[in-house]
Amino acid sequence: MTTVMAASCSFVCCGEEKKADKAVVVRFSNGSVQNEDKLDFSMFKNTEESNPRKKTRRILVAESDRLSYVGQNFGVGSMKCNNLCKYYVGVLNKQTMTMEVHEAQLFNMQPVIPGETTDSAKPQDTTQTYREKVDLLIEAFGTNKQKRALSSRRLNQVGSETLQQAVAKAANTVIGEKGLEALQQEVADAESQGDLALHLPPCNANADKREDVYPFDELLSPVEFGALEQGGAKMAALTPEELKKMKDDGRCLSIVKHLENLPTESENRDKTARCAFYLSLLLKLARERNVTRKFGQEEGCPRIIQGKLFKTFTVETFNNGRIQNMVSSSMRVKLAAYCLALLLHMGNMTADLTLLHRDLGITEARMTEVAKSMRLTLVKPARGKGDNIELQDDSRLAALVLPLIKYDHFTERRKRKKMH
Repeated sequence: MTTVMAASCSFVCCGEEKKADKAVVVRFSNGSVQNEDKLDFSMFKNTEESNPRKKTRRILVAESDRLSYVGQNFGVGSMKCNNLCKYYVGVLNKQTMTMEVHEAQLFNMQPVIPGETTDSAKPQDTTQTYREKVDLLIEAFGTNKQKRALSSRRLNQVGSETLQQAVAKAANTVIGEKGLEALQQEVADAESQGDLALHLPPCNANADKREDVYPFDELLSPVEFGALEQGGAKMAALTPEELKKMKDDGRCLSIVKHLENLPTESENRDKTARCAFYLSLLLKLARERNVTRKFGQEEGCPRIIQGKLFKTFTVETFNNGRIQNMVSSSMRVKLAAYCLALLLHMGNMTADLTLLHRDLGITEARMTEVAKSMRLTLVKPARGKGDNIELQDDSRLAALVLPLIKYDHFTERRKRKKMH
């Protein structure tokens, strides 16, 4: 009796492979193929290679004399197992007894019967809708119940057309009385007011205390507030020279104002310093256009705060084959509203709108519109004496007073300049 020893083989690395270099493993849905040598395979890829979601899409076509098969790695007919695990194919070289291992992907090949597809077959009468075609079938082959329902629906349709004519007549009457431009202005005002309300912080208009109208926990959760401990300590440790330099730069004037007058009590002092650090991140974000993942690293921004800023105040856009975070104009309005709400908690429910709109880089009119949307009371400080008279005259304050004031929305039309 002789013993046959199996030949040993070794694995070798086949080098770095790209996703486009994956081996192809096919499975035919209608059974095994008898003569696979007679199949002619062709691979097609998506032309949008800059799109990260489409550049890996492939379509595999197998053609024979009798039938054609089509498989794809995306869409409904694709195999979900490609996303759940990785497949590898080993190629054995019998001469050197080495096996190269390649990454593979599976394709489910389905037969394509000529004349079965309905996409290319267009109806002869393209003017008829789907409902009209169904109605014609009911008239020809429907039951008595279906025919009665069809007759009733057509009668209701006639009544609906009569109602639409009456509504159109009434609308023309209103347009004739008020004028088309006045109605368009009312619609635009309502839409702008509604869009602005979507970007305001959560508001409890029926609160008994001023601090509960715009709850602090809705601006910063306890976990997020705890993560600002180190940043708040840096703000509290700033020297008068550093504060003067920030003031001379013309940015973060709202923060400098509060840091120059920090409370003496330790708890309130720590809360104001942490809010000042978070406010500095909001102001910096408002001056950005495209934001990268390195945002806030120089200032020591915690990861949880960075995630909150990206999720709350940026929108994702697709540019040059990459997904980027951008601060849109609507997000700047949202930043202004949240900064104003945070300043209310820092300043005993009073905030300086003039300093804030300068820090944010928006117009004073836009800042005033945000304050009115938050139902704040606008206060013009009394004329002062001394060296600060000019600054006091230019400042405009917003205070939260109960009950909340409600403004009549009005937008002033700007006159067009005449071209000379």
